[in-house]
Amino acid sequence: MLSEVVLLACKELIEDAKLGCADMVFKDVCLEILAKARLVLTNEQFEELTFFAAERMKEERVPGSGRRVRIR
Repeated sequence: MLSEVVLLACKELIEDAKLGCADMVFKDVCLEILAKARLVLTNEQFEELTFFAAERMKEERVPGSGRRVRIR
């Protein structure tokens, strides 16, 4: 149960970083979050978080609009 709270918090941190950081800084923040989350999440939760972070990394913000688009 506590790990579910940690998982949600990690996702929120990743979302906040996506909105507030430059691309390279965002990727660095994601790696830091994943490294620390690995120590407390179950394997399944860590895979979920990894997929979540990877999807956010594929998105690109449209300058000035605050919108994100997915790059394939």
